[in-house]
Amino acid sequence: MAASLREMSKSFLRHTSHPQPYIPPAHFLFSRGFSSKLLVKGISFTSTEESLTQAFSPFGKVLDANIVRNKVTNKSKGFGYVTFETEEDAENALVNMNGKMVDQRVVLVDKAWPDNRKAKNAG
Repeated sequence: MAASLREMSKSFLRHTSHPQPYIPPAHFLFSRGFSSKLLVKGISFTSTEESLTQAFSPFGKVLDANIVRNKVTNKSKGFGYVTFETEEDAENALVNMNGKMVDQRVVLVDKAWPDNRKAKNAG
């Protein structure tokens, strides 16, 4: 047990001892794996998929922009998803678009987590 703790601490020190003492928090966010799909919260109710695509396209090729809507009224629920071609483009958009204005509203951007409910219901 003690030997494994020593190895873990050596590994931690080896990865954290860097000539640059400051490691940006985004480094730890992206080091655990990342998806090319982003969750965008706070979307204006007048936003469209096209305006969302335009807002995020400076950071890379947008494959899909989807605004989640009420099934009955077809009104926006105020959030949606943007999918990029590469994870690097998604990382760049996450860092640069979080807290920025899109269609006169400040949006919050986060990585989209896989929906495990569908997998649980299937089996």
